[in-house]
Amino acid sequence: MEWIEKMFGTPKPIIAMCHLHAMPGDPAYDGDGGMERVVEMGRGDLRALQNGGVDAVMFSNEFSLPYLTKVPAGTTAAMARVIGELMDDIRVPFGVNVLWDPIASIDLAAATGAKFIREIMSGVYASDFGLWNTNSGETARHRNFMSAGHVKLFYNIVPEAASYLGNRKIGDIARSTQFNCQPDVICVSGLIAGAETDTQVLSEVKKAVPGTAVFCNTGCRPDNIEKQLEIADGAVVGTTFKIGGKFTNAVDQARVKEFMDIVKGCRKWI
Repeated sequence: MEWIEKMFGTPKPIIAMCHLHAMPGDPAYDGDGGMERVVEMGRGDLRALQNGGVDAVMFSNEFSLPYLTKVPAGTTAAMARVIGELMDDIRVPFGVNVLWDPIASIDLAAATGAKFIREIMSGVYASDFGLWNTNSGETARHRNFMSAGHVKLFYNIVPEAASYLGNRKIGDIARSTQFNCQPDVICVSGLIAGAETDTQVLSEVKKAVPGTAVFCNTGCRPDNIEKQLEIADGAVVGTTFKIGGKFTNAVDQARVKEFMDIVKGCRKWI
């Protein structure tokens, strides 16, 4: 996809997750460390990811568990503060993800200059967060309302911790999502953060929407990234880059570099 190479500077880009710690109001928020601690931890992870050679980063409130499908304004404002304070450190294209609220994600992208958002923007699901409904038409119109037409929309059609309501095959979901919503990217995930994406599902989605970019959204590791990138147009990577490959840990720059060295080797022939 020409726009992908133009935006990220390479085919098959790796978008690294910069998982921000809990925000004010979240159950796990560190009241003693305050927002200064959130900024400090975010800066450490951002620098490790960039120094390790990733192609882009995506800031998300990953530790705002349990997630909301409509977040309070304070969460978006707190994330904007973090990104604003990190702006001088950001050297690669970046996106944002306010879990799990596409309207808030667009607001944050418009405020910070992010180039893309990733969210659940279509479908209805039974999830750990209750009945999960979406409104893709509202999301598309809100992007226009915020003068954010340049912000690419990454549609996650296999949301983590949720099941699509209705007996439809994943290929059919991908085709109808492409026709009705015109996503810039379709993301395919595993069950939870860090869970490997099924290559059969990834392949089925890619065959269903050959004219649309498809990204592997979870579970990429050094031992499977070549296989995933043979199918996908790019990947979003988070847990693999953490110390010991553990979700709750900080980013390990050495693990990032090892992974990216493999990716750069793959790109020479895929």
